[in-house]
Amino acid sequence: MIPQNPWTTLASKTVYTNPWVKVREDDVVRPDGQRGIYSVVEIRPSVGVLAFNEKGEIALVGQWRYTLGRYSWEIVRGGSMEGESDLVSAARRELREETGYEAADWSLLGTVDVNNGITNDVQNLFVARGVAFHGARQEAEEEIATRWVPFAEAVRMALDGRITEVCSVAGILRYATLAGGH
Repeated sequence: MIPQNPWTTLASKTVYTNPWVKVREDDVVRPDGQRGIYSVVEIRPSVGVLAFNEKGEIALVGQWRYTLGRYSWEIVRGGSMEGESDLVSAARRELREETGYEAADWSLLGTVDVNNGITNDVQNLFVARGVAFHGARQEAEEEIATRWVPFAEAVRMALDGRITEVCSVAGILRYATLAGGH
């Protein structure tokens, strides 16, 4: 049985917007019956790609994460465009843009909610195989390095903290569990 929503939304207003995010503030009645506000960061659906080469290695992309002030190794990730509903196309675009690779075979690994206490971001995870290099097309704010690692090493990185980005950890460990790591 699914519990009923204990929140009541009385009104919503957008308090900030830019090309990537929108921040909404809702006037609510909380579960305790008192009025309050709830802020929500709205983000278009995003994608994560576990790209495998013919050796069974996975592509990891490294980049400086401004928000954290440190370098991060991750799976290929990115957002959908305004009005874009074909998330495989978004995943294809992000793989090509960030690594320069295109893949022949695509399958959905599932979805994960990203920080669902403050954002509506749902990341759609894909597995890509049959990769071939065609040249990267990184965006102006991106300076991304690609590194191919054996999948077992990526699992160790997700477990020992060398990979900390939540969608990368979730995608790597989900794939390792569901596919037996192969």
